[in-house]
This record gives sequence, C-alpha cells and structure tokens, in this order.
Amino acid sequence: MPSLDRQDNVFVLDLGDGENRFHPDWLTAVGAALDEVEKAEGPRALVTAATGKFYSNGLDLDWLFAHADQHQDYVVSVHELFARMLSLPVITVAALQGHTFAAGAMFSLAHDFRVMRADRGYWCLPEADINIPFTPGMAALIQSRLAPQTAHEAMLTARRYGGADALAAGIVDQAVGEDAVRSTAIEIAQAQVNKAGDTLGTIKARMYAPALATLRDTTNPLG
Repeated sequence: MPSLDRQDNVFVLDLGDGENRFHPDWLTAVGAALDEVEKAEGPRALVTAATGKFYSNGLDLDWLFAHADQHQDYVVSVHELFARMLSLPVITVAALQGHTFAAGAMFSLAHDFRVMRADRGYWCLPEADINIPFTPGMAALIQSRLAPQTAHEAMLTARRYGGADALAAGIVDQAVGEDAVRSTAIEIAQAQVNKAGDTLGTIKARMYAPALATLRDTTNPLG
C-alpha cells in the first residue's frame, strides 16, 4: 500500500511494490497522503515513486469486473484523484522507475514533471488495444498535458514509449539511469519547494480549468 515519507521539504509518496493498480483502498490511501501534503505548512513539494517493476498499471480491472454495479462511482473517484493531483498547490514530480500504463500513465500526466528510467520500462496508453475508450475526463487530462501530435499518437496507436522516446515526445522531462530516477525527481521538487501555496494552486486551477471541469463533472463521467 502507498506510504508517505518526508525528506527535508520534499514529501515522497511511494505507491507500492506491486502493479499499484487503483483499488479503492489504494485510492483512499493516496488521498489521505495528499491530505497530509496539502495541510502541511511552509515550503514543500511532492514526489510520487514506486518500488519494483511497475510505477502503476492503472485501473484495478479485476475489482471493477467484480463490482460492476459500482463502475460509475469508481470512475468518479479516479477522476477526482486526477483532478486533485493536477491542481495540487505544490509542485509535483512523478518518478517513473517502471512500467507506467493506462490510468497509471494518466496519473503521471497529472503531475507537473516526470522523470523516467531510460533503459527499461514503458509509458503507454493501451486503451485502443484493450477496447476501453477514454472517458471524457481522461481524454481532457491527456490532451491538456501532451502536445497534440503526441496525444494523437499515444491515444490512437497505444504506442509503448521507452524512456528516450518518451523524452523526445515531451511525455517526460528527463530520462535517466535506474539508480537516478527517484533522486532526480527529488532534486527537481526540492528546487521548487518555495512555490507551494495558494497562488500556485490558483495558477494551476486557471491553467487547467477546462480539463478540471470535465474531470469533476459527475453527471455522466463515462460519457
């Protein structure tokens, strides 16, 4: 399960050491961690990271198929996580040490910056291959954070981007060696800790107003 640590002014949220799929309990734990980061005072920033082969494989499809009657509420909770991360009033950096797929890739896009392992692991939006269309909120998030040509290719072709390709496409900000992923993310975050606060939150809320409105529309989240 996710756990929150603090290194000087940088909070480090470890998402776990498995596939880190969005089980409802996982979503609750991440939300509680974000509460702690948001309620803290003074200079601060947030890094999300993981341990092992995966950063996150996204939606917990096994849970979802077993609880089909809760599909809409589940999607609303995922959208809320994306919206919250996108508008969090601190600088956020995702440290992608492993595979980052589907909703896990979207979660990474909701961060301000991304650092990816250069030599192994893929960033991918596989929805076209697994026959699960993007919700309006998901599409809005992706298209607000990627260049149009990159969003087009990533969403329509389900391309798997390695670190160098992801960097070239503007999906990630740095591609580094395995041992440097988390430390580089922390360095980026540490350099921006003085930005935390209401002004930063307002800038994000206005910058991403259309995407946030779509993510927070609970009337028809599935489209």
